[in-house]
Amino acid sequence: MSKDRGARQVESEPAAGTGDPASQEPAVRLRGEALARISTELVRLHRRYYGKGPTKAKTYIVNDTVICTLKGGFTTVELTMIDEGKADAVYEMRRTFQEVMENQFRHVVEDATGRKVIAYMSQIHHDPDMAVELFVLEPISGMVVGEHELDLSDSQPATDSEPELGGVRSN
Repeated sequence: MSKDRGARQVESEPAAGTGDPASQEPAVRLRGEALARISTELVRLHRRYYGKGPTKAKTYIVNDTVICTLKGGFTTVELTMIDEGKADAVYEMRRTFQEVMENQFRHVVEDATGRKVIAYMSQIHHDPDMAVELFVLEPISGMVVGEHELDLSDSQPATDSEPELGGVRSN
């Protein structure tokens, strides 16, 4: 059985109120397929270039943002360095690797979503062993699920007892 089973379940979840996966909106099926593809391809890139890939991956898309969490991806060498207090060296090597690999990571997301990646960020954490890959897509209209915006540009200086938040908008 495939390791990306969880992502495939997203693809086959029935639309609300029906028991038939075929009755899903095409955009919902496409989103599930795109998320599964991103998870699979990012794991494949890690496995190919690190020699070991994450043991778990989960990808989300919220509006114009794609977030992929990867768990269990440190190599034996990296874990040994972390255990010996050299986590900073592992972080620096990983950051350098992400810079070198940025175009390939972007391509995975652009190919799966059909949208341009305008920003890419990556962060690792050693306890627990996980990484987060974050991609910001070029905005398109009509994709907002929920949004909150806080605009502090019109704020008056706040006092200790009564903070001013300026214009606040929620959708």
